[in-house]
Amino acid sequence: MGKNKLKKFADMAEFKCVLQYPREELLRLGFPHAGKWNGDVFASAAPIVLELGCGRGEYTVGLAKSEPSRNFIGIDIKGARMWTGARQVEEEQIANAAFLRCEIENINHFFAPGEVDELWITFPDPQMQKTRKRLTSTRFLGLYRNILRPDGVVNLKTDSPFLFEYTRRLVELNGFEVLACTDDLYESGLVDPVTSIKTYYEQQWLSRGKKIKLISFRLPAEGELREPEADDIPRDDYRAIPRPNITATL
Repeated sequence: MGKNKLKKFADMAEFKCVLQYPREELLRLGFPHAGKWNGDVFASAAPIVLELGCGRGEYTVGLAKSEPSRNFIGIDIKGARMWTGARQVEEEQIANAAFLRCEIENINHFFAPGEVDELWITFPDPQMQKTRKRLTSTRFLGLYRNILRPDGVVNLKTDSPFLFEYTRRLVELNGFEVLACTDDLYESGLVDPVTSIKTYYEQQWLSRGKKIKLISFRLPAEGELREPEADDIPRDDYRAIPRPNITATL
């Protein structure tokens, strides 16, 4: 492991805005702040919004700056990436942003039922071969509804035509209320201070001429969740460029 990564892990252990709970510790001791994020972690009681698979944390930080009346938590398992956003929160003393290092599969251990108001899923791996790993699959929606308020909002922002179409079909099949849906965000008229936040990867896709897609919907607290047919959805024919020379801006 390089010195730079070791330094980031050391910083993460000291950052007040970062909570790190390995799976073994979680199962043994539980999470002390579940149901008490407002009060234990955030000074003000406000609606809580999660960014799942937050990566470098650009969207979490951008959301916190855009909407100071809400509290935001970026969640990812990769601490070295999360360090970028966490450092910014520490340096700028952004009071309504925090980061949780954990596996998304264990998310229901960290929040009480109904504690979360809204979810953002930004540019996840589309997992074209593994339905169970898609962050908008029924498996994950079942986890989200455990912590979301009734009819809480789920937002997917993606470059992937496959994941967008899969999610659109899932939403339609299950009869979810659609709040926004476009396969070309920046030509749709739906751009606002929140949807226009650009992550590291989004800027990569835009520089390659890819269209950004957005779908937002309400997730009911009850009812059967059904998987759509996806075998006929064309697979994406491109991949991310390793370590692109792109500077993320908020």
